[in-house]
Amino acid sequence: MKDRSADYTNPTDTMARAHVDLPHFRLPDADSTAEIILAKAMEFCAHKMGLSGTQDVFTRLRQGDANACKYCHYSVAKQVAASLGMLDENVKSVYIIDYDATPEDLCFGQETKTLPIHLIVWTERKTQALDALVESLDDALVHRYAEMTSLHKLAHMLDVQVVDDADVKDRIGYGAMLSSLYQQPIQVWER
Repeated sequence: MKDRSADYTNPTDTMARAHVDLPHFRLPDADSTAEIILAKAMEFCAHKMGLSGTQDVFTRLRQGDANACKYCHYSVAKQVAASLGMLDENVKSVYIIDYDATPEDLCFGQETKTLPIHLIVWTERKTQALDALVESLDDALVHRYAEMTSLHKLAHMLDVQVVDDADVKDRIGYGAMLSSLYQQPIQVWER
């Protein structure tokens, strides 16, 4: 029987001898992620509202158009949630919650249009790495949003509350909201 191990050529050695450059892959940074998130949110909003393009969305956002704000916030929330889930394997699901509007605002159809976007992130365990990731993404989103819309007054775009399995099981703090009958958040991402 012939020894086949002598016939094996390592593909990496072959590429190195042929001077083939392998593509360089890198994890997304917060700034480029924020840029992509906001661009997609503007496109989503333009599509949902039947606008001709993102410039019309910027105009509507500057004017405080409630529908434009809702569509953009929802799209940003979904994409932030997906990014957090992709970059942190402990994230189980992400929810958006709107509790800025008072009952009087809702009654008279005057919902608030303010940022930040309120998210609840359910994780297996809370980590400083996730907190740092959220903080850097929030900073990048604030910077990019200000550039895109010329609205420079924002301190934060995200309000993220992290809960773990124990918080949800024991209904502690924001963990209790996930099973609330009165203020149920909307799930925007799940592993």
